[in-house]
Amino acid sequence: MAETPKDYTTHYPSDCTDAEWEFCASYLTLMDPEAPQRKHNLRGLFNGLRYVAKTGVQWRYLPTDFPPYHAVFQQAQRWIRAEVFETMAADLRKLLRMLQDRASAPSAVILDGRTLQSVPESGMRAGYDGYKRKKGSKAHVAVDTLGHLLAVAITPANEQERAQVDQLCQQVQEATAQNVQVAFADQGYTGPETAAQAQAHDIELVVVRLPEAKKGFALLPRRWVVERTFAWLGRFRRLARDYERLSQNLAAFHWLAAISLMLGSLSNLFQSA
Repeated sequence: MAETPKDYTTHYPSDCTDAEWEFCASYLTLMDPEAPQRKHNLRGLFNGLRYVAKTGVQWRYLPTDFPPYHAVFQQAQRWIRAEVFETMAADLRKLLRMLQDRASAPSAVILDGRTLQSVPESGMRAGYDGYKRKKGSKAHVAVDTLGHLLAVAITPANEQERAQVDQLCQQVQEATAQNVQVAFADQGYTGPETAAQAQAHDIELVVVRLPEAKKGFALLPRRWVVERTFAWLGRFRRLARDYERLSQNLAAFHWLAAISLMLGSLSNLFQSA
């Protein structure tokens, strides 16, 4: 007879609510819930992972009212390999768009990247961003016009943003069933080769340029959406720097942060309905 997994009841602000868990549980269950090898319940493991993402705590400093840190980490790796977070984010994005009277799949996206300073654990794959004067990794993202995450690519910080257009556009079209027609980007994506990479995926790349007589801050059309998304992601301390040994773990924490944000937005929409 299978042993009942140990229950972990915590009361941290980062924990899943009952309504959020009802949505998440089916995605996170990769095997029979009654499987004999499960010692810790999934909700406790997921709450522990969300705590790490939100607070940025080191794995070994995870509070003891969560499952053991190594169990949380190992289960997180299983979810990452199964691309659970990408699937969950895609369904949440569709729900939120339809609830706001939008098509389930966007036809326009915004591309951008941001540099995260490295730490010793991530230093071996870091690069130097001469513009930001920072050594670390660069997170290249694509978001829809509501700011929801569509694609993530992690590279050393010395990699040019324009070189990642092909990978981002491929991820975007896979996530939207080839529905995206136009991508907005800043002047770092200028050039015929960059436009050709986007066009290869049937996407028109539109570069939003700064005003010629710019003085001080200028709010650029469409471009502000992705900057707002970066601000949202910045609320998660694990994304303040690149703390991960593996680039796929850094990408996964971007997806996890996006899921937490979208779950909160979904809850707010239901409460206001």
